[in-house]
Amino acid sequence: MDFSASWIMVSFLVGTVGMGVFAYGKKQSRMPQIAAGLAIVAISWVVSSPVWMVACAALVIGGLWAGTRAGL
Repeated sequence: MDFSASWIMVSFLVGTVGMGVFAYGKKQSRMPQIAAGLAIVAISWVVSSPVWMVACAALVIGGLWAGTRAGL
């Protein structure tokens, strides 16, 4: 795994967004937000490229948005 400055900063930002989504979901008792938050946090641990990390997190957030618009 590459511990460059860009990877550390992007990982921190993606992880922070994931924790925010998780905390919101836990406070509102919403399972889709809890699951999406955990998935985003896991992405910040697993993905080694900053570009792919942002892309994967954007896909999860887009899926969360589409799921909530569909009524989940």
